[in-house]
Amino acid sequence: MRIVFWGTPDFAVPSLRALLGEGHDVVGVVTQPDRPAGRGRKLRASPVKEVAVEEGLPVLTPHRPRGEDFLEELRTLAPELSVVVAYGHILRPEVLDLPPRGSVNVHASLLPELRGAAPVNWAVIRGHARTGITIMRMTEGMDEGPILLQRELPIGPEDSATGLYLRLSELGASALLEALALMELGTLEEREQEHSRATYAPKVDRETARIDWTRPAPEVADHVRGMDMVPGAWSVLGDDPVKLFRPKLVEESPPEPLPNQGEGSAGPAPGEPGTVLLADPDRGLVVATGAGAVRFDEVQPAGKRRMPARDWLLGGKVQPGARFHG
Repeated sequence: MRIVFWGTPDFAVPSLRALLGEGHDVVGVVTQPDRPAGRGRKLRASPVKEVAVEEGLPVLTPHRPRGEDFLEELRTLAPELSVVVAYGHILRPEVLDLPPRGSVNVHASLLPELRGAAPVNWAVIRGHARTGITIMRMTEGMDEGPILLQRELPIGPEDSATGLYLRLSELGASALLEALALMELGTLEEREQEHSRATYAPKVDRETARIDWTRPAPEVADHVRGMDMVPGAWSVLGDDPVKLFRPKLVEESPPEPLPNQGEGSAGPAPGEPGTVLLADPDRGLVVATGAGAVRFDEVQPAGKRRMPARDWLLGGKVQPGARFHG
């Protein structure tokens, strides 16, 4: 089958490699243009473009995938099908309908749940016990097209968005191959989504990632795991923002302070939301929430690398009673 592949980030790479590995005729790749990245702000190709160049595939990098000139480039490739995996732009009907078999999408949720740009993040943030992959036929409405195939994946109590993203990218690749095999056999059945059950997963940004300490501990922990690794959940301690990672619920009151911490330095009594209850290299960083407390095993202070909380606490700059705030 002659396929044009659309994708940009790491998430799309397993699907592209799977298509090539199964012998599908990938006649071209559409990805976003090179972007400045890193401290030097040098132009960097997308992960999908890097694979495409490595494989010698024709690459299109339009700033906007529209217009007659772009459509003519697509027609020249003569695709039978478009496969879209995290491309990053909404495609117009004239683009979706150009291949005779139309366009299919690999979406990282069990539609109609979590339509939108960040389904992996929001599945974790909202405390879902499961998520998965949907292979869907693309229509003009955002993630509203008929479902072709779905595969489920459980979300564990300590899963982060980062780890889930990797697992779903591999599941998406295998589900895509399965759907295309059924399509070629003529046995792939389409079913309309139950639109009344739709939920949405908007793009996450720095402001979305800010921690609301007034929420209960399980919700704070889910939020932090859902924002790992980008953009990273954060709060302000003193005058500086600090990113927090790898949360664990504290099932009981923090232990009594060690003698060398000083009187009252880490008492077990709960404090106001955002209050540091424990800041000891051997026993961790524990912060009060609206109900309960959370321990954080990794941090990233402003201007520094991500590190174990122990390394940060060894500096002695964080004391019990200090307070994270918005």
